[in-house]
Amino acid sequence: MSDSKLDVGVYRYEHTEPLFDGRISIDGAEVTLHTSPLISDVFQRMANGELDIAEFGLTYFLRTFDLDDSPFLALPIFPNRNFRHSALFVNADSGIEKPEDLAGKTVGEFALWGSDPGVWMKGVLAEEYGVTPDRMRWVIGGTDHPIPAFDWIPQPVPAGVEVRRAEEGRTLAAMLETGEIDALLSVDVPAALIDGSTKKIRRLFTDYESVERDYYRRTGIHPMMHVVAIRRELAAERELARAVYRAFDQAKTVVQQQYRAGAAKQHMSVITPWFSELFAENRALLGEDWWPYGLDANRKAVDTFLRYHHEQGLSRRLLTSEDIFVPGIE
Repeated sequence: MSDSKLDVGVYRYEHTEPLFDGRISIDGAEVTLHTSPLISDVFQRMANGELDIAEFGLTYFLRTFDLDDSPFLALPIFPNRNFRHSALFVNADSGIEKPEDLAGKTVGEFALWGSDPGVWMKGVLAEEYGVTPDRMRWVIGGTDHPIPAFDWIPQPVPAGVEVRRAEEGRTLAAMLETGEIDALLSVDVPAALIDGSTKKIRRLFTDYESVERDYYRRTGIHPMMHVVAIRRELAAERELARAVYRAFDQAKTVVQQQYRAGAAKQHMSVITPWFSELFAENRALLGEDWWPYGLDANRKAVDTFLRYHHEQGLSRRLLTSEDIFVPGIE
C-alpha cells in the first residue's frame, strides 16, 4: 500500500484521542485530522465532499443510499453510542406518565425528523409499546438554541406522518416548558433540567438507567449513533480500509486498557467518586470489550437500526449490513 494523503474527520472523544496525540497512526497514510465542537459540522463536510473518511451519523449515512450514486460505504467503527430511553422528556402537565400516553401528543425532535436517537427510540416505542410515529405530531428544531434545517442531506417524511419545523427563533425546550409541545426527543438535555430551574420538564423514564440496563439484558443491543464512512473509491483500496479500521480499533483499545489498569488503583485519576463501582457494574453487564467494533459483534444492533430506518420511511428499501459495509474488514 503506497502512502495516501487522507483528510479524516472525527470528534475528539477519549477513545479517538490517541489518533490526535500521535500514539496511534494509520499505517501507510499521511493523515490530516479534522474535528469540530459540533459533530454535525463534520457530517456536513463529509456530505459536501471535503473529507475522505469521517464519522457520520448513521441515519445521515443511510440516507445517501437513496441517491442515484451513493458516494460512501461504512467501516464497522462505532465512535458514538448511547442508550436513548434517557433522551425522552415530557412536560409535567402533559398527562404523559408512560410511553403509551405519547399517542395523540405533539413531540419535538432535535435537528431533523429521524435523528439517530429518534430512529432508535421511535423503533423502541413502536416495537415495545405499540406507539408508532404516525400516532404523534412532530416539531423539528434545536433544543436550547435555534438551528437551521440540515438541508445538505435528504429529508424524507413518509405519508401519514405530520411533521413541521419550529418557528424561526423558537427552541424546543422553551416550547416544552410552556406546553406548546408535550414531549421532546433530544440528544441534548434541556439546560433548565440540568440547572434545576424548571419544574415543568422531566424525563419520561425517570429511572432511565434501570430501564436501559434491562433493555440491554433483554436485547444485547448497545445502540450506536454514528459510523465511520469512507468514500467508495478509497474503500476499493482494501489495505487502506483495513489500516483505518485497525487504527481506530487500537485507539479505542488503548483507552479501554487504561480503565482496566486503573481499577487496581480505584481509578484515582478519574474525578468521579465511586467510579470504580460503576466501572465494575458496567463491565459485568457489557463484557470485557464493552465498546466493540467490527460487524460480527454489532450485527444485531446494526440490523435493528436498518429495520427501524426502513419502517420509519427513511430508506426506500430494507438495507442489509452487506449493502453498507466495506467487505472483509474486521
